[in-house]
Amino acid sequence: MKPVYRSVGLTLDLRRMELDSPDPARWTAAREAMVALEAGAVANPSEKRQVGHYWLRDDRPDVTAAHAAIRAVDATGFDAFIVCGIGGSALGPQLLAAALPSRGLRPVFLDNTDPVGISDALRTVDPARTLVLVVSKSGETKETRNAMLEVQAVYAEAGVGFDERAIAVSCEGSALWENAATWRARIPIWAWVGGRTSVTSAVGLLPLFLMGHDSSELVAGAAAMDDWTRADDNPALALAEAWWQQRPNAMVMLPYADRLGLFGRYLQQLVMESLGKDGQGLTVYGNKGSTDQHAYVQQLRDGPADFFASFLVAHGGPRGVEVEPGVHTGDYLVGFLIGTRNALTEAGRRSLTLELDGLTPRTLGALIALYERAVGFYATFAGINAYDQPGVEAGKKAAGTALGLLARLRQGETIESDDAELLRTHLETP
Repeated sequence: MKPVYRSVGLTLDLRRMELDSPDPARWTAAREAMVALEAGAVANPSEKRQVGHYWLRDDRPDVTAAHAAIRAVDATGFDAFIVCGIGGSALGPQLLAAALPSRGLRPVFLDNTDPVGISDALRTVDPARTLVLVVSKSGETKETRNAMLEVQAVYAEAGVGFDERAIAVSCEGSALWENAATWRARIPIWAWVGGRTSVTSAVGLLPLFLMGHDSSELVAGAAAMDDWTRADDNPALALAEAWWQQRPNAMVMLPYADRLGLFGRYLQQLVMESLGKDGQGLTVYGNKGSTDQHAYVQQLRDGPADFFASFLVAHGGPRGVEVEPGVHTGDYLVGFLIGTRNALTEAGRRSLTLELDGLTPRTLGALIALYERAVGFYATFAGINAYDQPGVEAGKKAAGTALGLLARLRQGETIESDDAELLRTHLETP
């Protein structure tokens, strides 16, 4: 294992992690499991499906046809688009929108079933000039359906046709796919694409295209990282090994770039939904540098040593104005990164550093693919399945039970429980 990996516009520096030599047998097992995954093994036994997000970067006829359908979407006359989605169907596009500001249509996200939040967002758009993307693989995601119904109500009130402005991103044959037969467009995704690894499918590529970026560059960056991380000695295996040797410490993600401020949230789903099983997991938190130096870096340096830091920097942006002789705004940003990193090292805290040659669709695709692969390798180390999510499904079932309780309360039934108390307050508050 090398201390520094550099290729495809990205550098991974592990020198401050102070890692021991890895177990060769563990690495061999992880590589073999990844080969089987990419060859089409059933990787999600709960849903009896393959896991093929790496195939999204291959020259497959179905994937190529989906890319063509994305490029065929006509956005003439529109100045915004709404994304109705949740989980990976929103986090991936939100990360892209934050990291790669729009050159075309303005994105608006409805990623919750909060009517106040939905109303606030819809007040920022002109329905007549706004496309609507409804993103749900199964077509049955309740939060996404609720957001869509809220949008339809606003469009109807404005006297604006919904169908000619709506685009479905879903599996062919799903309820959503069938209901969208008269919509502006339908773009397919596939059962073998998990939500948290869907950003290089139409889930992320369609919003990126509407924002005026070359979506093929995101795919190309991810494909280049896929190739690199299929080698015996590659950065994703090394990254997974670094996580493994630090367990059960948390990962603190510190991007020193405002445009990468959502990367920690994106990783929370990718990492924690994948690895948080069987009493194991890897907690992810973080906001951005140098903001966090005025928040929780104090505890990172002088509090419990229960974490490792992941610094992330994107080179190549503007340096800003000169704030002192020969020193610019951007110089301070990099200086604060180095200072915080050194302060943590002095206190015996471990860290790794990721550098991007620039923040482009290609380097962002490579970064995302690096973490996707590392999650898969780590799961093999831990003996868990990274590609199912029984805890998420349990939460959905429990929500259904709560709605049943709500119906009983509305019918006047007397029920004593803390759940019933909360629901009664919800019903009785004006």
